[in-house]
Amino acid sequence: MIPTIETQRLLLRAMTMEDWPDYAALMQSARAAHMGGPMSKEKAWGMFCHDVALWPLVGHGALMLEERASGRCLGQVGINHGPLFPEHEIGWFVYEHAEGKGIAFEAARALRDWGLRDRGLPTLVSYVDRDNIRSRRLAERLGAVPDAQALRNDPRDMVFRHTAT
Repeated sequence: MIPTIETQRLLLRAMTMEDWPDYAALMQSARAAHMGGPMSKEKAWGMFCHDVALWPLVGHGALMLEERASGRCLGQVGINHGPLFPEHEIGWFVYEHAEGKGIAFEAARALRDWGLRDRGLPTLVSYVDRDNIRSRRLAERLGAVPDAQALRNDPRDMVFRHTAT
């Protein structure tokens, strides 16, 4: 069961095919540089399907960020795990029109709390490219602390550890 999580301004909801065009455009753009992109349309489709498939496979995955007032999709937040991730990872992105409004913080905090409280995960990490200053600051704002000892797939990534507050 994919939850819908409500915050003051957002609905964190299941992905739909209507989300694909904006998702694909982001992943194929320079804005995806800190997420392994820009990537081909085929690779972006694989990522999109991965984000959906995690729900029935491991009980968590990605949720799209929908602005409650307008119904406009603003980005995504997700908990990743499986053979590609050493630990449960919380990640986020917002579309350019949603940047600088606290959307990613509001969404990541809500999903982090759901993962730690409702899913019972003992901890989460965020793998952040060292050059991605905005995501580093967001992880710190969420209360995560650097964990230099944590396993990571990319040795250049910083790892920020989230625990229950």
